[in-house]
Formats: sequence, structure tokens, C-alpha cells
Amino acid sequence: MENLLQHIEALIFTSESSLTLKDIQECLNKRFGLFVADADLQAALEQLTEKYNAPEFAFELKRISKGYLFMTKADYHETVSVLLKEKTVKRLTTAAMETLAIIAYKQPISKTEIEMIRGVSADYSIQKLLEKELIVIAGRSEQVGKPVLYATSATFMDYFGLNSVDDLPKLRDITAPEEGSSAGVPNETLNN
Repeated sequence: MENLLQHIEALIFTSESSLTLKDIQECLNKRFGLFVADADLQAALEQLTEKYNAPEFAFELKRISKGYLFMTKADYHETVSVLLKEKTVKRLTTAAMETLAIIAYKQPISKTEIEMIRGVSADYSIQKLLEKELIVIAGRSEQVGKPVLYATSATFMDYFGLNSVDDLPKLRDITAPEEGSSAGVPNETLNN
């Protein structure tokens, strides 16, 4: 197929979230009516990854969340953050960030469990995180009442540049603001 690299590059560049091999194959199949083998697609992705590792590019092709996404290189994060801070009107509140962190580390988790850890209602934070597609409903618990369980989404993985929740920093590696607590949460609660 002519210009395979450029077609793959255009797909990934245009996508707001990481594209899997299957996503790319489906797009190419619909457009050209042919199937690109995994090995050929992987070879093309390796070529693109190598191309964007060159110093003249400010971004790189990264494999995250079981797919591929263009991301700004670390050398340019601070420059880009200036622009993003200027445009960020709908930032997450501290309560939403705390709720998101609890979900990330304890998933799947119910609203009641989140509220037990935070000590306050989590309704609004959960609603905002669902709207921003940072969390998803992961099913229902077998506990009495079968409460809804929440987990992080693929959007969360893309946003934070993670392949899996195993890539999150370990809680023991995070220093608490005050000895014996982390944002008001007892260490024994976090370490369960």
C-alpha cells in the first residue's frame, strides 16, 4: 500500500486518544478495502517511533494504554503547560482529584467506600469525573444493595500517559504533606 506510514501517522495525529493496532487496521480496511497484517503495521509503527525520536521533533510517538498516541517530549512540557494553564478553565477540583486518586488506587470501588476514605460525600466529584470520562462504571458489587463500582478509564490512562494502573507511583513512594497522613487520609486506609 502506497504511503502506509503517512496514513498511519495521520490517523494517530488526528486521534484524541491512543489508537490500538485493531483501530488502525479497521480504518485502513474501511478506506482501502485491504487488511494490513499485525507484523507490517508494527514495523510501520516502529519506523514512525524512530522518526519522531529525532531531536528536530518536539513530540514523539508513544505506546500507552494498549495503543499509540503522539505526545510532547519531556523537554517541552513546561512550555506547553503555560499554554494549557492559560486555557484550563475546567480544572478538576481538589475534591475531584482526591476522588480520582482513590479510584485509581482502589479500583474497582463503590461510592460508599470512596466516601468512607474521604469522610465526605463524593456524589459531585464522581459525576464530574464521569462527565470528563476519567472514570467508568465497572459493574456492580456483590455487597448488599449491589452498589455501582467505579474504575479509571482509557481516557485516564491516556491523560496520565500510563499503560496500566501498575504504572501508578507506589503509595510508599509518595511523601505525605504531614507525617502519618496523606491529605487527611490515615496511612492504614491508603495501604489496604
